[in-house]
Amino acid sequence: MIETNIHNILVIGIDVVSLATSATKAGYKVYAVDYFGDQDLKRVCHESLSIIKQTPRISCGQLSTNFNPEALLQLTTGLLKKNVIDATLLSTGLDDSPDVLCELNDVIPILGNHPHVIERIRDKMEFFQELKRLEIPHPETAMAENFEEARKKAKDIGYPILVKPSKGFGGVGIRKVQGPKKLKKAFQDASLIDEKVLIQEYIPGTPASGSLISSTNKTITLTLNEQLLGVNEFGQEEPFGYCGNVVPLVTTRSVTNRCKNIAERITSHFSLIGSNGIDLVISKESIPYVVEVNPRFQATLECVERVLGINMVEAHTKTCLQRKLPTIVKKTAVFCTRLVLFAPQRSVVPDLSVFEEVRDIPMPEVIIEKGEPVCSIVTEGADRNSSLGKARTISEPILESLQQRR
Repeated sequence: MIETNIHNILVIGIDVVSLATSATKAGYKVYAVDYFGDQDLKRVCHESLSIIKQTPRISCGQLSTNFNPEALLQLTTGLLKKNVIDATLLSTGLDDSPDVLCELNDVIPILGNHPHVIERIRDKMEFFQELKRLEIPHPETAMAENFEEARKKAKDIGYPILVKPSKGFGGVGIRKVQGPKKLKKAFQDASLIDEKVLIQEYIPGTPASGSLISSTNKTITLTLNEQLLGVNEFGQEEPFGYCGNVVPLVTTRSVTNRCKNIAERITSHFSLIGSNGIDLVISKESIPYVVEVNPRFQATLECVERVLGINMVEAHTKTCLQRKLPTIVKKTAVFCTRLVLFAPQRSVVPDLSVFEEVRDIPMPEVIIEKGEPVCSIVTEGADRNSSLGKARTISEPILESLQQRR
């Protein structure tokens, strides 16, 4: 049980800079456990421990190979040897590790969804069965543990399909398959990440997400967001790999209302509380199809804060502890972009702190492997194109410098 009088907070996940910054601004003493250990994280935390030990002229390795949820738990145990921490806030990386979440909850209570709730909503096949019972649009999805099963399920669903690892993050390992000839390679790619593979109907449309906040009896859809996926220009090699968001999504009132209705029904049905995210595809017929739910803080956090003028950690803690949802006062039109840059080749990184609006800043002179995340850029504009354009402008000299420092 979490006491209402919280002073010290742990933020944990792969990338926690924006979450740690929000928690610090909300007035908490912040401790962090993450994968990257970037220099701007250390500036906003009282203390932080990271899986990577960033060292000049030493490779930071590959996230898909080196990340280990159990390692985050071990680092947390290390923090607790000399610190008292009242509550935990979750970022990405632990959604599909229920055992780790339960152990973490035992040592520092999670402020938000209980691990059993997270496990239920991240069980992909159970989740889609529940959506079917609720008559909420979603892509037809089947599970395959071997290639023969995958071949049969793909034929039943009908091409084109998406082949996805059942567990994972950031869109890694997802492949679009137009016909049977390409299925085996796609299945092998997904199997490298998780032995259970999803065969899913492909829905053409706009990738989107919803940033939600929920109490026990009410949900507010804070923003709908455009997702940027698989943009090679920013060094992203994965065809469906996450490389940012534009907040808010430019869409119709009808689509917005449909998404809000879906969000309210899902959060109520699964008893979600606090900050949560929902991933969607808005079809060409303007139908929102639910892809998955992220039952924790999202990568859109800073963009949502800047668009709405709120503090997400403050809103989350008040909602979880006091059942008090934030009051949203509509600001003058503001669009905010978060752009994630990836190394175009193996690169020695310059000091990126000299660039404006850069986040998740690695230590100078570390080596980032090709295709691995380098940093994020967060920019505002009066409309979608100006916001995204500013981020793109900032990205150009950074990518050029990486090209020159092999």
